[in-house]
Amino acid sequence: MEALQNLLQQTVNGIQLGSVYALIAVGYTMVYGVLQFINFAHGDVYMVGAYIGFFAITATFLSHFPPVMQGSITLLLCMTGCALLGNFIERLAYRPLRNGLSGRDAFPWALFWSLYVMLFLGKWLSSRSVLPAWIVFTVTFFVSLVSLSALFKLSFSKLSKHLKPSSDRLTALITAIGISFLLENQGVALFTTTPRQIQLKGIANDIHLRLSAFKYYSGNKLHVVGVRISGGEITVLAAAIILMSFLIYLVGHTRTGRAIRAVSLDKDAAALMGIPADKIIGLTFIIGSSLAGAAGFLNHEVSGISFDSNIGIALGLKAFVAAVLGGIGSIEGAVVGGLLMGVAESFTGGSVLSSLKDAVSFVILIAILLLRPGGILGSNVQEKV
Repeated sequence: MEALQNLLQQTVNGIQLGSVYALIAVGYTMVYGVLQFINFAHGDVYMVGAYIGFFAITATFLSHFPPVMQGSITLLLCMTGCALLGNFIERLAYRPLRNGLSGRDAFPWALFWSLYVMLFLGKWLSSRSVLPAWIVFTVTFFVSLVSLSALFKLSFSKLSKHLKPSSDRLTALITAIGISFLLENQGVALFTTTPRQIQLKGIANDIHLRLSAFKYYSGNKLHVVGVRISGGEITVLAAAIILMSFLIYLVGHTRTGRAIRAVSLDKDAAALMGIPADKIIGLTFIIGSSLAGAAGFLNHEVSGISFDSNIGIALGLKAFVAAVLGGIGSIEGAVVGGLLMGVAESFTGGSVLSSLKDAVSFVILIAILLLRPGGILGSNVQEKV
């Protein structure tokens, strides 16, 4: 009976963990399905989502709301913040690489460098000004944004004829790795590497249920086999199911989803049919990044797991493995791969092989790729070279 109870408990834990992996893996698989390259900065977007959730929960203005409303507002903030970050990354790095640098790319580049000017020049000016620091920082930011926008627009317009677009996947991969390192180092600079931990009260730690899974008689004695599940685990699983269901419906049954699938099949042909390919590509980054932000909040502020500024490396790599395992480019495959990864890691962590729980996922990946290179729900596509 104890073995069966442990089996059920580890299954529940694995499904909860796998749902987090699935939310992150969807971002990888959507970008790959549309652009045919891996956005390795996606794991760091998850890290940003975890920090947005941390600072939102600890903010004074949210402490007056009931726990359910507080969690809902924080989840919305995490998804919105990471969606904006994903769109900004696409506009700053990937679109100029895909279409060539032009005057239209001046604003995201000016916005990026204005943040640095505000941090360094604003700090120096505020120490020498009688005005409040927030006024100095705000004025510094907007003045630098206007100045740099004009400068970059003029420079990019003159250089556009010499800066041609690149369709090389290796170049895109190197760019993604560079953005990942940028986000990681900025995370260390802003948040340090000190582990953070906070749990949303009233949801994650105030409810504990023991669910009866099986009842059977042995002789004249009734035995009950059950699993213990917390309110946090229920919340994470329910939120993941709702978000994934909405995404599958969006991609499979809406006009926007048809446009995403059309761009995924043939971007040039879709553009000839009147589909704004660049906007659709930006939308895939927004959707994938918002789900990564939701995963960061659910896995750390609801489940109460500690994290630091390097958490995106490990979680992002595991989610990427989940996407490949299920079939890169398939949303349903990302869900299946994430759940399989979570269950395998949970069972390994609860056994005598707990020290190998991070390795078992990669062993499964190797086995699947040897037997089915396209992944569980993927397909093998022959490519002419």
